[in-house]
Amino acid sequence: MLVSWNWLKQYVPLDMPLAELERRLMMAGLNHEKTDEVAGDLAIDLEVTSNRPDCLGYIGIAREVAVLWGTELKLPAAQPAEEKTPADRLVKVRIDCPDLCLRYTARVVRGVKIGPSPRWMTRRLEAVGLAAINNVVDISNYVLMECGQPLHTFDFGKLKGGEIVVRRPQAGETIEAIDHKTYPLGPEMCMICDAQDPVAIGGVMGGAQTEIAAATRDVLVEAAEFDPVSIRNTARQLNLHSDSSYRFERRVDPEGLDWASRRCCELILELAGGRLAAGMVDVGRRPPRREPIVLRLSQLKRVLGIDVPECRVREILLALGNEEGSGVRGQGSGASGQCNTASGKSEISNLKSEIPNQKSEISNQKSPSSSVTVVPPSWRRDLTREIDLIEEVARIHGYEAIPEDVGVPMVPSARRREDRVLEKIRHVLTASGFDEAMTLSVIDVYDSAALSPWTDAEPLRSQLPVIRGADCLRRSLVPSLLDAQRINESLANRETELFEIAKVYLPREGNLPTEELMVGLASARRFIWRGIHEGKPQEKAYRTIKGIIEEILSQLRITTPLQAETVDLPFVDHDLSCRLMLGGEIIAFIGALTLEGVAHFHLLQDEVVAEVRLSPLFEMANLVPKCVSQSSYPAIGRDLNLVVDETVQWADVAATVRGTGGPLFESLEYRDTYRDPERLGQGKKSLLFSIALRSSEGTLTSEQADAVREQVVAACRTKHGAELRA
Repeated sequence: MLVSWNWLKQYVPLDMPLAELERRLMMAGLNHEKTDEVAGDLAIDLEVTSNRPDCLGYIGIAREVAVLWGTELKLPAAQPAEEKTPADRLVKVRIDCPDLCLRYTARVVRGVKIGPSPRWMTRRLEAVGLAAINNVVDISNYVLMECGQPLHTFDFGKLKGGEIVVRRPQAGETIEAIDHKTYPLGPEMCMICDAQDPVAIGGVMGGAQTEIAAATRDVLVEAAEFDPVSIRNTARQLNLHSDSSYRFERRVDPEGLDWASRRCCELILELAGGRLAAGMVDVGRRPPRREPIVLRLSQLKRVLGIDVPECRVREILLALGNEEGSGVRGQGSGASGQCNTASGKSEISNLKSEIPNQKSEISNQKSPSSSVTVVPPSWRRDLTREIDLIEEVARIHGYEAIPEDVGVPMVPSARRREDRVLEKIRHVLTASGFDEAMTLSVIDVYDSAALSPWTDAEPLRSQLPVIRGADCLRRSLVPSLLDAQRINESLANRETELFEIAKVYLPREGNLPTEELMVGLASARRFIWRGIHEGKPQEKAYRTIKGIIEEILSQLRITTPLQAETVDLPFVDHDLSCRLMLGGEIIAFIGALTLEGVAHFHLLQDEVVAEVRLSPLFEMANLVPKCVSQSSYPAIGRDLNLVVDETVQWADVAATVRGTGGPLFESLEYRDTYRDPERLGQGKKSLLFSIALRSSEGTLTSEQADAVREQVVAACRTKHGAELRA
């Protein structure tokens, strides 16, 4: 926000040195960037944060200065003379898209004379980087910079039908803006139209068709409130950003529209002549109710570490425009928040305030109380909570008034359950050699359709891609991780293992998507093989990923048995993929990419991927460590080699082994799967695994271990038709 020194002092005395003004504004939250001399004036560049749109106008800056120095804030009256003809007889206004345009007001000035602006106005506009055009256009820009409320002036004689219609564009409609470029219009843009055609892009830029020209005699003055998201999307889609869109994106004061409109008409009558129709056409919602906020004085000491007298607290809050009492509903009579007193120090005279019942005299004789209740002004939407008022008191009272060594009570806090679970998961993954990745939440439709294990619903599409072509909210983390793997391969990082913890967006018909927190894994690990029948490297990586997921469950002390089912996904090897379940609920999938999948994602080597739902783990995790007595006696191992049908799954065999091992059973370890039609028979395979047995009462004998082994073999024979291979 560029601030002209000469312009600013029209509203508030500037008796302080420039450096002092810059320093105190910076300490109050308006960071000073630089100051340049422009044509005998000073242009002060202040950084205005997005939560303070009230400071995107001179009156907002002037109020800050008046409060900080306890001086008088002088505001224009904005009371233009009106003729008898009502405005609603001259123009009709209709809003067909109330979700995009919340409120629209119009005034009509007839008989104006277009010409150059006076030198004092052009100098002020030039100091803030605005070129002078003509008196009416310059006035709308002047009021925009003065109060932060964007305005637009139309050549009323060029509005067909004497009507304003606020609507969405029709299919194929375009508009030539005042920059004389033609823009295609999207279906969710807000257009200001006459009875036939678009005449302005609502909240962004006016149209060339109705711009003010030398022949203009009648002017329609627009003051409106638009939906911030709509304005932001429109400006980005068209790559058309303006001073108006910048302010609408951050919200304008809903009670300031009338003052800004009257102020604009007042200056038009003064500098361009003409006759102002009586009243204004006002269509749309009324300003919303402003809710009171209670500030407990004890909280000032707790948060700031210092006591601030109650009279000083009231003085600061009222000077900033807050009103004492319960909630009020705005009457649309404010001046973009610019019409309250800025001095709570004493009675202020000669102020033409626009908001009734504003207390400009603060009595220090109030009886002590434990709290202060105020209603924030309409232009301060950032004031919603008690802590917001505490911040206001701190920055105006002065951060320098808070000693560096002040004692502030500390309240112990505990990490959320989710954070503790995520810490354990990250520990397992990083200890296993994985690196954490952070990728975008959008991918292109090509990759989104390739791998979506959780839903078949069409992904949500964004009208504004973050990067070219990436317009789908991802339904899985895996495509993003594979793209990161592709980049690593292009940089000669061939052996990489990545994981990411982030949300996916699963569409729901007629509702917002389900945002599911996942952990995704992608492994391109290479293994050195010794031996003839130990399998493929991809199979080893697949088993490793499954083991990592099992270790995560172990670290979270989840004792529910993990079950595996076959899964059929495109680009995933059917023999090296599965769906993992806990208690009948699907929690994960694992899969090795096929050659087609490797080619689809433009990879140079095999990949094994996995994705785990975290919400069930948050619920089932046991985060309280328990002491379990350990046996001091050694374990005995037994290797088993069972021949089963090809259709028998290892997960089912493993469940049988665990269920029949008895009290001596300690652990089970899968070794390998062997296939040989000549030795084993057609449609047969051999499962090689080991079991560990241990007793807490003494060292096991071979006979005891063999008995358990025979018990396991018998159970597998009965349930799965397994035969022990010699």
